[in-house]
Amino acid sequence: MALYHLVIVSNTDTPLFEEEFGPIKKTSDRRDERRYLNEFIVHAAIDMVDAQVWQRSTMYFAVIDRFNEWYVSAFATASRVKFMLLHEVKNDDGIKNFFSEVHELYIKALLNPFYNPGERINAKDFRSKVRLSGKRHL
Repeated sequence: MALYHLVIVSNTDTPLFEEEFGPIKKTSDRRDERRYLNEFIVHAAIDMVDAQVWQRSTMYFAVIDRFNEWYVSAFATASRVKFMLLHEVKNDDGIKNFFSEVHELYIKALLNPFYNPGERINAKDFRSKVRLSGKRHL
């Protein structure tokens, strides 16, 4: 299984949710180093998504940026919240379906009266459903 790193970014460019899919390595130093690199790559691609949102009428952006062997795909909501996915393998249909499902889960999280929009999403149920969707589509 390839490595995937999902970040949900608010309209003020603050991370709301982060999840990594793929094989888990035993060495924590390499994992921390990779996590910081993943965050850097995704953060660098946010501006490209912001520019593309105003040029296209679609919500899904297949490959918005590339860094070495990594691709960044994005999905922008009407409220300018961005779902950013860092991945190694091109899988456009699976990624598009994954984003649609995560968008639906995000809307359900917003409807929760105990969630304040703009805060990090810490619900275990949300995380487990995102992971399940990742296993299904990615």
